[in-house]
Amino acid sequence: MEQTKLNNGVLMPLQGYGVFQITDQAQCEQAVLDALHTGYRLIDTAAVYGNEAAVGRAIRRSGVARSDLFISSKVWIQDAGYDQTMASFKQTLANLQTDYLDLYLIHMPYGDYQGSWRAMEELYEAGKIKAIGVCNFEADRLLDLILTNRVVPAVDQMETHPFTQQKALRAVLDQYGIKLMAWAPFAEGHNGIFTQPILKAIGDQYGKTPAQVVLRWLLEEGIVAIPKSVHADRMAQNFAINDFTLSAADKIQVAALDTGNPLILQIRALPEVFRLHSITAN
Repeated sequence: MEQTKLNNGVLMPLQGYGVFQITDQAQCEQAVLDALHTGYRLIDTAAVYGNEAAVGRAIRRSGVARSDLFISSKVWIQDAGYDQTMASFKQTLANLQTDYLDLYLIHMPYGDYQGSWRAMEELYEAGKIKAIGVCNFEADRLLDLILTNRVVPAVDQMETHPFTQQKALRAVLDQYGIKLMAWAPFAEGHNGIFTQPILKAIGDQYGKTPAQVVLRWLLEEGIVAIPKSVHADRMAQNFAINDFTLSAADKIQVAALDTGNPLILQIRALPEVFRLHSITAN
């Protein structure tokens, strides 16, 4: 599996599997087990998803060596701050049945995320986390975090897909060597992405689906993707993107799909701030 090197030298798979919105514990456990059997080695979860324990059970059942895995989780808004993050991290390790994380992220740029980052820096320097980063941090919040702390984030996980390509943010990420990680690589089905004419036409050239074209495009852009599916056949399809390459003309067509705006999460919108603060981690 192709990997990318983070700004601290840690290697991270470019193809991952995400478990957002898989709330049924048995279903989540089986889905992660299927993903691992498919070949995925990067598994992304979060405290607020309420399924860390199911992920941990699947990893234990899989028989895959911990050293071959790249496990990522996130600290939620209600646990922002130094002490709260320390406690949340300890619970995450217990849930996942591991003694370290490969990647730990601040989930939202709200609350005392500076305090969270100080805790994460300490955990990173103590070897409990191999890399630390953020999620949903736009360029200004990201730069503020960089300029007021010791450790530069290794990853920024953002809504990224053909309709929201994060071009302006990526210029800042490139400046600091921060890797972009795409949540919702299929735009949660927005804009008819699975039947989008341009993506379908590109895929038809290679005998691939629009979804596979999207994942191949992300991989060739050096963006880590974490598609979610609870169906083993779909996981296998999402994983099978290493037997074709997009042409320069293909990439120009995909680039033209960018709207320049998020479709799913308007992180600066006041109603979203209220909504996200009202959500509690399980």
